[in-house]
Amino acid sequence: MSNGPDRILYISNRVRPVLQLALPQHCALCAARAGGRLVCAQCDAQLPRPGSACPVCALPTADGSACGRCTRRAPPFAATHAAFLYAFPVDRLLQALKYGGALAYAEFFAAALADRVGGTTDLVVPMPLAPARQRQRGFNQAQEIARRVARLRGLPLAQALARVRDTPAQAGLRWRDRARNVRGAFVARPDVAGRSVAIVDDVMTTGASVAAAAMAARRAGAVRVEAWVAARTLPPS
Repeated sequence: MSNGPDRILYISNRVRPVLQLALPQHCALCAARAGGRLVCAQCDAQLPRPGSACPVCALPTADGSACGRCTRRAPPFAATHAAFLYAFPVDRLLQALKYGGALAYAEFFAAALADRVGGTTDLVVPMPLAPARQRQRGFNQAQEIARRVARLRGLPLAQALARVRDTPAQAGLRWRDRARNVRGAFVARPDVAGRSVAIVDDVMTTGASVAAAAMAARRAGAVRVEAWVAARTLPPS
């Protein structure tokens, strides 16, 4: 095995389970003893998870059928799998990962996401950050989740998407402006050609970013694209 980050990740994946058993930790939410878990079983059972939802965009529908918006105009991705809803306290955990560098939380979200996804994908691709934003943050939270999901599902991971245009953060824009902001912001490598691809991201809000990334993957020859997200934001009431 080569030296560098891959070797460090390999060793970390081997050692972590042993340390978790040897050093029981406390729940990140209630501080109760949680054994080897980040969140105790009692808190985990109460986390906000999707119920009956559109299989394409993962927004709530009464009977789990496709919503009117996806029926009228299908997005470039075929399905969305979300581990949680973006609501308290999941939002706090994701913010700790994204802005606080709590990388241990990536394992928690990856495990929850791996339990939700199906078996129709043969390549896991993280949503890329703009290079300047990744340098500032020091890591890409989507990549941290994707790497672990790929390992748990036994799937290959590929850095097959790149941002070719630095855009303002989606979080600072109105919902209707987000699609325009990321239009043409991504390109995909030939790795995706002829393959079923899962694009992994931390949060899906309007779906504009994953739609733009999925469009790039489709143009590069991907036969199917799914969105795998740690949390799905519900639209404003």
